[in-house]
This record gives sequence, structure tokens and C-alpha cells, in this order.
Amino acid sequence: MNFTSELKNPIFRTIQIVADELKYPTYVVGGWVRDLLLDRKQDKTDIDFVCIGSGIKLAEKVAEKLGDAASFKVFRNFGTAMIHYNSEDYEFVGARKESYRKGSRKPIVENGTLEDDQNRRDFTINAMSIQLNKDNFGLLIDPFNGQKDLANGIIKTPLSPDITYSDDPLRMMRAIRFATQLNFTIEKKSYNSIKKNSVRLGIISQERITEELNKIILSKTPSIGFKLLFNTELLHQFFPLMTKLHGIEFIGKHSHKDNFYHTIEVLDNISKNTNNLWLRWAAILHDIAKPKTKKYKKGHGWTFHAHEFIGGKMVPKIFRNLKLPLNEKMKYVQKLVTLHLRPIILAKDIITDSAIRRLLFDAGDDIDDLMILCDADITSKNPTKVKKYLNNFQLVRKKLKEVEKKDNIRNFQPPIDGLEIMQLFNIQAGKKIGVLKNAIKDAILDGEVKNNREEALKFIIKKGKEINLSPIK
Repeated sequence: MNFTSELKNPIFRTIQIVADELKYPTYVVGGWVRDLLLDRKQDKTDIDFVCIGSGIKLAEKVAEKLGDAASFKVFRNFGTAMIHYNSEDYEFVGARKESYRKGSRKPIVENGTLEDDQNRRDFTINAMSIQLNKDNFGLLIDPFNGQKDLANGIIKTPLSPDITYSDDPLRMMRAIRFATQLNFTIEKKSYNSIKKNSVRLGIISQERITEELNKIILSKTPSIGFKLLFNTELLHQFFPLMTKLHGIEFIGKHSHKDNFYHTIEVLDNISKNTNNLWLRWAAILHDIAKPKTKKYKKGHGWTFHAHEFIGGKMVPKIFRNLKLPLNEKMKYVQKLVTLHLRPIILAKDIITDSAIRRLLFDAGDDIDDLMILCDADITSKNPTKVKKYLNNFQLVRKKLKEVEKKDNIRNFQPPIDGLEIMQLFNIQAGKKIGVLKNAIKDAILDGEVKNNREEALKFIIKKGKEINLSPIK
């Protein structure tokens, strides 16, 4: 099968010219070929090339041909080179064979043939290549029937899965990632091998694991991946806290829902409405403290009191363990986890302006994302109940807009700050400043005082007198 007409990117002809000059058999390999055959939108920013010869020398000559617009980097430890050109990255490597030691995923690398190079690939669907030399330009080479596996939607290793996964355990995460992204099935032998080798994931850095996990989370239906991660026990290796959500406990007639399956259903729900990775992480962690807070109350059933607050406090440690960023992204997730029940409580009760003001104050600019999370959190099997909640959330949204327009509370700062209070009463910094600042904040949020300087000043003077402070005349 020949794909000459599909090789429209000028880089392929440039590489063909250089490869023929060097007499290097050269191929485009891996994900670019897979996505071409799938007629899937290709990642044009990252294309991999293999040659029988020095990948570094080939890249160097190609970069010279491309001129000053191309940047060229060599990674000698890995025997690879990278060219960045026209917002695209091209990686070059010489064909090689690899062998592994039991305690490491770092291979012993030797020069090899194209067959050696294809043998070391993770999956049959990634082991196809297209030749770029003039005589065979566009020729597909598919030694493991990757096309057939693509057509049948199968994830399968070229060699024995025990060898493939034990050599490089990150491939187990990649198998699940591809199964999730492409909605493919992992071949039975390969699936059983992942279960058998799951503890081998322990030799992989958490950063690499989390990189694959985030790609699963960003897929169209991430629950596919989480079910596979749980059932193969890979999830148990790096995120045991999430596995504790799994299961249902009965006491008499009382039971609670399986919070693992509820969580991944919420994740799927939210994924229909946002590609924001951190909002998806908030969905994953919104009930993470339920196992810790679970109690049975006789006559009432199961409770998870304060799980939102305890869950919020757990977020920094979870981010640290998973090597996720400990910055504003973590704080954003923490905020949404902590607040995720507030709109639900408002949807159940008669909505007061005061409660809406406090929610706006606490959520700030993240209020819209919080409401998206709350919509996703409604997973009842009772359609009437779901409709009622969603309708109530629309009322909450309407009230949020009305109060925000009237009171300007989002990201609210009191109209009088601590320095002005000190000057007003001629006092030094201390406990009384905090008392007065909190008093004015609560009065505005409760609707006792309008959010303007004039009313705030009157209130502060009155409140100051109650704690024996007199304003300067």
C-alpha cells in the first residue's frame, strides 16, 4: 500500500533528498502513521523519523537544508536529535534494538535494523512506518498487522506483552490511554499481562505516570480509562485514595452509592462541557474525603458530614504526591472541592440574597465553573429528580446574576481597608482591626449595609463605639 499522495508536508520531500544523499533508508513512524490510517486529526507538531544510520547526522543535514528558520538540538544521551521548524517538531533517531534490566526502564541500546526498531515499539498500531526514500516513497511497512488491529479497534503489543510491559511499565499506562482516546479494546492477553505486571509501575517516575493520566482525563470519555486503571490495579499503585471510593456498604436496608463510579460519572458529565483539565480534576476530587467521613447514623442511614471541607484540605497533599502543580491551579481545584455542595444546598432551600452574596464572595471569578461542576454532580437514576435539581440550579444562576448586578460582590473587597480604620480611630495594627474588617464584610454580605464607602463608614464608626473606639474629629 502506498501513501505518496498523503505525504503533502514539504518536510517529507526534504528528508527524502537528504536521506538519499546519505544512503540512509529512512521512515516516518509511530503516531503520525497511525493517525493517518485512522483518518484522525493528526498532531502536526510532533513527527518521528527513523533511519538506518545516524539519526543525529540525518537531522543535522536536514536542518542545514531548511536554513536559518530551523532550530536544531541534539540529545546524545538518547541518541536523538530534534528540529523545530514552522511550529512543528521533528524527532530523528537511528534504528536500534533495546534490552532491559529487571530494576530499570532505561534500556541498553544498540544499533539495529528497521525490524529491530519495530520490535521495540509499544503497540502494533504504533509499529507501522512509511518509507521516505525516492525508490519506495510512500510505501507502508506493517510487520505486525497494525492496520488490521486499527480496523478492529484492538490494542495489542508486537511481542509478548509480558516482555513489552515488564521492559517499560509505562506502556501499561499508554495502553489504557490509547484505549480511552480511541475507544479501543485491549487484547485479552495484553490486558491480563497488565494486571499481572501492575506492580512494575513502581519503577516509573510519578511525573511520567501523571502525564499519561492527564491525557486519559482529557479524553472524550475518561471513565473508560479509570475503569481500566481500577480493574487492572494500576490505579492502586499510584492513587490508592481514589480506589477507596469504590464499594457499597449495607447496614440493614440502608446503603450508600458507589462513590468511585459516581465520581467517574461526574467526570464524564463535566467532560461534555469543558476541556479545562483542572475543572476535570475538581470533578475527580470532589468526593475524595467520603471514605474518611463516612458514618452510619441509626435510623437515618449513611452520612459524609463535612466531606467537602476535609476534601479541600486533602487537595494539596494529593497534588504533591501526584506531582501536579502546587500553584494557582491547585488552589483553584481546592476551592471548587470545598465549595461544591454550596449551590446544591441553595438549590434545595429558599434562596436568600445573603446566601447568594456569600457564595459569590467565596467563589469569585470561579463561580461559573463551580456551577458546571454542580450540574455534573447530579447523577441520580431518577430523571424527575435530575430535572428538578437542574431547574433549581437555573434559579440559582438567575439569582447569582441579579445579586451580582445589584451588589457587585464577586471578588468583593470591603470599601474601607485596615489602614483607613487605623487612621480613623488613631490606633495601631491589632486584633480590633480584624474584628472591624470582618464586621463590615459580614454586614455587607448579609445585606445590612450597602457595598459603598458612605454606608460602610457609618457602620464602622458605630461598630467602633461598641468596642470603645472613638473616631478622630
